[in-house]
Amino acid sequence: MNDTSIYSIHAHEIIDSRGDPTVETTVILQSGYRGTASVPSGTSIGSYEAVELRDGDKTRFGGMGVLTAVNNVNTTIATALRGMDAAQQGEIDKKMVDLDGTQNKSKLGANAMLSVSLAIAGACALQKRQPLYRYINQFVDNGKPPKITRIPTPIFNIINGGKHGAGNLDFQEFQLIPASNKSYTTGLQIGVEVYQAVKQILIYRNAVHSVGYEGGFAPNLLTNTEAIEILLEGIKNTAYKYGLDVFLGLDIAASYFKTDRGYQIKDKATAYQSTEFVDFFHTLKEKYQLLLLEDALGEDDWTDWTKLTQTIGRDVLIVGDDLLATNPLRLKRAIAEKACSAILMKPNQIGTLSEFFAVAYLARQAGIKLIVSHRSGETNDTSIADIAVALQSDYVKFGAPARGERVAKYNRLLQIERELNLK
Repeated sequence: MNDTSIYSIHAHEIIDSRGDPTVETTVILQSGYRGTASVPSGTSIGSYEAVELRDGDKTRFGGMGVLTAVNNVNTTIATALRGMDAAQQGEIDKKMVDLDGTQNKSKLGANAMLSVSLAIAGACALQKRQPLYRYINQFVDNGKPPKITRIPTPIFNIINGGKHGAGNLDFQEFQLIPASNKSYTTGLQIGVEVYQAVKQILIYRNAVHSVGYEGGFAPNLLTNTEAIEILLEGIKNTAYKYGLDVFLGLDIAASYFKTDRGYQIKDKATAYQSTEFVDFFHTLKEKYQLLLLEDALGEDDWTDWTKLTQTIGRDVLIVGDDLLATNPLRLKRAIAEKACSAILMKPNQIGTLSEFFAVAYLARQAGIKLIVSHRSGETNDTSIADIAVALQSDYVKFGAPARGERVAKYNRLLQIERELNLK
């Protein structure tokens, strides 16, 4: 039986990796095939992201419940989509967008809509007896999919700061990036070995080596540059060469420590003004040969983003996350103003697979690098790994090579690499 029409859609509440509720949805086709998907949630949430619907009932989960979003799936969305052909991903996603009718998914919730969008793709992939990455690859690049020839290069979050840490550091992520000419298996090995080497350094220093939301260490250090130095020391304690086998990146998440006085960080007694902060990053680039710099400035500081990209963008990937929020209008402005050279892609920032791929297509046409990313509040759902492979993104960002919800995604990429015989 090959009937791909939708028989039923049902959602319920589950718990994410931070102990907060999120939405999980199961779609059953007339053929009996089913797909189940759960959606992640961010901690540092950009102002321009699609709305993640929360109940706000302080008597349940401190107001973080998602029963409203679940109910939207089980009533409004399920009724409207029942009987539709699940193989028509674009039509289904558009139907949900029209049902919502708002610019930012505030009526139904991006969490409700994405859970359905992903579950529908999963059900169809099973019916067609295809791995998810093969099935959704057909929707990429306006139906002219890229050939799947590689596994995206991983970006490991080794040290956590900002909202992902313990109030210890200003910058949100201190990242390790294997050289892109390495196989994925080798890149994962590099990440794991440096991660373990950094742990041993922190233990030796009697520093805190507990982990943050994304599995990176959250040590009690005095400055952000000290965290960079520890990462470099960790690399030296392995067989890998910095600048050849492995590189460093930073997710600054600057919107979260910017004040009326400027950018206040532990490395300087007084706040940096925007021009000074750009100069500071130029100094970091010269000293540490950074490969990547994410959200280095406030999410509305467009002029400064353009200046930063002009200053160091030839040598460093300037990545927009909060700046762009996987939003086509924000991305178009960034392209016009040459404000960045890479985009962090998060499906729950936009709400459906079809819209996500449309943003990716826009970025690729403009020569903007693609980084497919998880969120800090994750589940064991591994579909984000399949999405990255289907898209043939340049990089993936799944956190540290630790914690089950992160490792599940890294291991899924290992499995795909074996299937494709890409090692």
